[in-house]
Amino acid sequence: MTEIQPFRAFRYETRRVDLSRVLVPPYDVIAPEERVLYYDRDPHSAIRLELTRDLASEAKTDYAEVAHTLADWRRAGVLVQDPAPALYGLRQRFRTPGGETFVREGFFGALRLEEYARRIVCPHERTLAGPKADRLKILRATQANLSSVFLLYQDRGDKLAAELAGGFAQPALASATDDAGIEHSLWRFDSPALHAAAQGFLKGQSVVIADGHHRYETALTYARERHAAAGSSVVGDAPWWYTLAYFANAYAPGTLLLPIHRVIRSGPVPDAKAWRAHLPGWHEETVTLSGVERLPSLLAERLAPRRGLPAFAADDGSGKLRIFWRPAQNGEISIRVIHSEVIGGVCGLDEDAVRQGAIAYPKDAQHAARDIRAGQGVLALYLNALSPDEVFAVTAARELLPQKSTFFLPKLPTGLLFRLMAPPETLR
Repeated sequence: MTEIQPFRAFRYETRRVDLSRVLVPPYDVIAPEERVLYYDRDPHSAIRLELTRDLASEAKTDYAEVAHTLADWRRAGVLVQDPAPALYGLRQRFRTPGGETFVREGFFGALRLEEYARRIVCPHERTLAGPKADRLKILRATQANLSSVFLLYQDRGDKLAAELAGGFAQPALASATDDAGIEHSLWRFDSPALHAAAQGFLKGQSVVIADGHHRYETALTYARERHAAAGSSVVGDAPWWYTLAYFANAYAPGTLLLPIHRVIRSGPVPDAKAWRAHLPGWHEETVTLSGVERLPSLLAERLAPRRGLPAFAADDGSGKLRIFWRPAQNGEISIRVIHSEVIGGVCGLDEDAVRQGAIAYPKDAQHAARDIRAGQGVLALYLNALSPDEVFAVTAARELLPQKSTFFLPKLPTGLLFRLMAPPETLR
């Protein structure tokens, strides 16, 4: 079902560039004020291949400058292309917000694009038109995958990891540490046997998009455009029918799924009567929150044990933390229940209000708590993370979760690998 191919990656020449200085977070998590910082840090920063220097110029750009930058860096030897197609292993060592150390291993390949209707590549979140229009401009200008889609596969027995172990046993191709302290080590997997093992394993299953829904859908739109323009003379395995993709086992210990919390930006704060009126059948307990630093331990003690149930903690900045939960009914997914019964019912926010920005989405609970206490919101809703089973259950039912329902740590940085869909000599 899922088809992948080795590819000849373009990547930084590490004898010319300090990889730790040029890696940047994914384009969609870089704050507007951070753009200049990354631009100024290094003349070869990967942000120059992804974003304009300032947000105001983004709407007008056609990204021709990025195409010129790609060509200049190739001619100068800043970017080099590997001599033969390969898969690429990635090991990331990172610390969780709670201080634990984890290691995630996965690999990059060229993924054949499939329409969602075929249920080979499955989404789990909705997308927005604006980001897709922006990413389509950069694809048209560069004919290159400059950042990766992140896919999950199911391997409870970790069988594919055993096949990939030989590749990871070789010396690493490159290593870097990013601003978040995440250590990234990259391998080139040249072995045809290893390629066949990965291809054979994935061919037996579908995959779920963990991160990069906008990038995937944009790549699909671009492929349709190119196919229509080329006509019947082009076969179905043309380079634009593939995209750069990273694959990780959803059930491996290092594939860490964290919650994305909600901060209601404005409106009345529900009182005890409102909570009871809108949440009949829910259980409630109240605990004292003496300080923001106590929040992680309280959530671990009182909320985390109720993972898998509709459950959340509410914080209005008063020093009291309300924990709510109820039994799950008919395979309900907690995040969907909370959006319906809490955000919609208790807070009175419909989908249009949510789309218009009524909610902020901090990934860190303490960040959310500080926002409430600084007057940047009226109510924080702390959530448990979804489980891989819940994510796969949603996609199996052909359903989508509310926006920003999942957060996989660590993110994939931009700058490790690039994939061209046109001969290098055609770059402007």
